[in-house]
Amino acid sequence: MQKRIEVTKSYIEENTLYLQTEEFKHQIKNVQDTMQMITDSDNVSFIYILDVNDEFVYVSIPASVWPNLKDVLHSEQKIVAIVNEHKIELEGLKEELEYLISNIEGNTNYGEEMVSKVEALFLDK
Repeated sequence: MQKRIEVTKSYIEENTLYLQTEEFKHQIKNVQDTMQMITDSDNVSFIYILDVNDEFVYVSIPASVWPNLKDVLHSEQKIVAIVNEHKIELEGLKEELEYLISNIEGNTNYGEEMVSKVEALFLDK
């Protein structure tokens, strides 16, 4: 079964967007950024993939934190996930998000709710 953690809140501090996750219930020896993102249309969220202890872990970014993502998307601000006591810069998030937004626009394969929320927030439609 795929390991998954949910972003529970986001905040901007000192030129960085922090994505705070729920507690990860496994010991973390090492964390690496895969620089890859996918969507979860069923749960209307973006999924950023981290490599934790040589296993992929899905970091679910729900629509509730998308406004902060939009605010930093075209800025120089960093985006950092906080998983337990670990801070991981998500270096590929902006590029991956821009790519997904362009694919989602008008594409019903992502589901009506996902398309309408992405278009409304990120594309002002």
